[in-house]
Amino acid sequence: MNKKAKGWILWIVILLIMLLFVCLLSMFYGSVGIPINRLIEIILKGEKGGERIILFDLRLSRIILGIAFGGGLSLCGVILQGMFRNPLVEPYTLGISGGAALGVCIGIVLKLSKISGSYILPVSGFAGAVFVVIIIYALSIRKGKIKIQNLLLTGVMISFVCSSLVMLLMAISRSEDLHGIIFWTMGSLAVNDWLLVKISITISLTLLFISLFFTIDLNAISLGEEEAIHLGVNIERSKKALFFIVSILSGISVSVAGVIGFVGLIVPHIMRMIFGNDHRILLISSYIGGAIFLILCDTIARTIISPLELPVGVITGIFGGGLFIYALNRRKVSV
Repeated sequence: MNKKAKGWILWIVILLIMLLFVCLLSMFYGSVGIPINRLIEIILKGEKGGERIILFDLRLSRIILGIAFGGGLSLCGVILQGMFRNPLVEPYTLGISGGAALGVCIGIVLKLSKISGSYILPVSGFAGAVFVVIIIYALSIRKGKIKIQNLLLTGVMISFVCSSLVMLLMAISRSEDLHGIIFWTMGSLAVNDWLLVKISITISLTLLFISLFFTIDLNAISLGEEEAIHLGVNIERSKKALFFIVSILSGISVSVAGVIGFVGLIVPHIMRMIFGNDHRILLISSYIGGAIFLILCDTIARTIISPLELPVGVITGIFGGGLFIYALNRRKVSV
């Protein structure tokens, strides 16, 4: 094992320790503070009651979703920035999240949850994301090849269209529907349905594992498509696979947790400042870093004006924007 690989392993261990620390912090801090000795007592004695519900039914689900979506959005950001060779591309750039948000908003306005239950909103959101993916893919492919520039421009335009349609729905909605739409667009990890939590973390970790098979391809594509072809990379296969990985991750994230901005933009930049542009370490480090960032922001959102709670998207926007400006002035970051 060479020196670089040993350094990467050490960094991953450090990031995992940081993730564990942030998870414990999120577990014990909130509007109701619960010390670690109480957690041990609850586990050993099998105690039931309010504290157990807070720890395992409320906070643990948020931590798992923070890992699934924080890591997933950061992974999407790394992949897209590598594919487009553009440091400003993020998961929401392609309009997939806009389609998911539009699907959820339509579900809220039509009150589908009262007809079909609580699962219909995430399902309608994911259906909106799939619909947009089909449109973007159909408009971007020519003779079996995905045109990167067409993909980007089409995604940006569809994102604008979806945002405009969401604003139209907000303008014609009743006050109770408007509140639900606004809350959704600001993002929240307050999802207590364990089926959705399990599906989200399973899909997120599975797609992380699949994406690791494309690290060499991403390194080559980042040099340019012609250079990648000369290196023997099947770039069309890689672009299609990576596009669908990003589509599924960003679609399920918005469908379940709403719009959570800046995670997929700032975390890849920070990881590039630390590790450089090698996707063999960038993918896994960005996933862990995104999980750390989102869980920490969610903890702040729950505690900063306790007992009230801020949408996590507000905190990620404030801290993510500040960190991004700092990163750009601290060091020139490129893909």
